[in-house]
Amino acid sequence: MDEIDEGHHVGWSVLVQGSARGRAGTAAALSLAALGLLLAGCSAPGTTGQAERCPLTDLAPPGGSVPSRPALAVKVENLPVARPQYGLGDADVVYEEPVEGGITRFVVVYQCRDSTRIEPVRSARIVDPDIVRQFGEHPLFAYSGGIDPAVAAVRSSSLVDVGVGRAPGAYLRDAARPSPHNLATSTRALYDAASKDPSSAGPPAPVFGYGPVSSGAAPSASVHIAYPASDVTWRWDSGARAWLRSYSNGQAAATAEGGQIAAANVVVMKVEVFPSPYVEDASGVHENLVTLTGSGSAEVFRDGMAVKGTWSRPSLHENTRYLDGSGQDIALANGTTWVELVPTTVPVTPG
Repeated sequence: MDEIDEGHHVGWSVLVQGSARGRAGTAAALSLAALGLLLAGCSAPGTTGQAERCPLTDLAPPGGSVPSRPALAVKVENLPVARPQYGLGDADVVYEEPVEGGITRFVVVYQCRDSTRIEPVRSARIVDPDIVRQFGEHPLFAYSGGIDPAVAAVRSSSLVDVGVGRAPGAYLRDAARPSPHNLATSTRALYDAASKDPSSAGPPAPVFGYGPVSSGAAPSASVHIAYPASDVTWRWDSGARAWLRSYSNGQAAATAEGGQIAAANVVVMKVEVFPSPYVEDASGVHENLVTLTGSGSAEVFRDGMAVKGTWSRPSLHENTRYLDGSGQDIALANGTTWVELVPTTVPVTPG
């Protein structure tokens, strides 16, 4: 459920301070030039010349130095009407999480690279802070609103709230797409919105370990995840040296900027999912809760290989570790990582 109402919009529209659930906000039309100013012209973050590798990808940073800024997570929709999404190709890490009704949504994490357009931004879920808190002491979180328990979970956490309720000027409506699947923002706009928050500090520590393929890896050409309403296959492309994403109808999962969604690593985590007591929308469906502590089965796909193992996270104050059969950390390949949070009831089939 979004925090703002969906009114009539002409062109791209600025969301006005004070927008509230159930009340259409006043909107002002923006020209394309003004759009460029908002999305790309906000003050650029400072950099630190000390780090040589991006903390969330282990790649060389654009421009030669890692931006001195925290991680930024944005909640992005994944219904067919929302595709192709903007901004996925610029992410360092993406989590795909199961939400109500068998659908999935993305938690898209940025730090080293900027995205001039991220769309469509959608509402938070109660589990989101448990995912995002792994990315530093005070990561930023952008979202369009949510039911009261979800918003309360965000605002009572260590996350810096740059959602539309706190930073409406950082968001726009895209008249070329139907509402509510058209809320857009950018990394620059969101970092600028958080610039006065004293807790918005430097880059996070690495979340994953990187290195050679584990000795227990086996060749794998694909992995199929049978999400009920978002059936997904990742296929290894040796020419691109990446896992390429497609959907059950064979359609390539494209980005709005062009090109197929690609990842250096696909990490599959089997998790317990159960309905919460909280109703998510007017249809009466209940929001899911996802267990992200304890342990479960996991499989890491990289370099055309698969490593079976387990995930382990003793508490929410610790990051998730991925362990092979001998209890050693599974090293990832340098580059973008997609983490698939897959219910234990959903089949996963390596190919």
